[in-house]
Amino acid sequence: MLVGDDLYTTNTRLIAQGLEHNWANALLLKVNQIGAVSESMAAARMLFERKQKVIVSHRSGETTSSVIADLAVGIGAQFIKTGAPARGERVVKYNRLLQIEEFLVSQGKLTFQAQ
Repeated sequence: MLVGDDLYTTNTRLIAQGLEHNWANALLLKVNQIGAVSESMAAARMLFERKQKVIVSHRSGETTSSVIADLAVGIGAQFIKTGAPARGERVVKYNRLLQIEEFLVSQGKLTFQAQ
């Protein structure tokens, strides 16, 4: 994967240019980089429409909010970037992913469960 991070900055105008010129084939989606969840969703949609990858990412100075785990699953992102589970603000995101997995399995909406 060639990931558009600083190149795209979760900005739909830059992403449109990048898609036109094949700058990258994946987006590092940082929700609080662009300013609004709706803008982030639009950015992800642009990549999904081209069958490209989206990586939902935390940012420097991240908090213990687990919302990016919910967002990653909710939009169907193929990846999430939260860093090594060495600090609380990262562990909380991994724990939320496990909770989501347990819920989806219990509802019959997920047939694969990591072991």
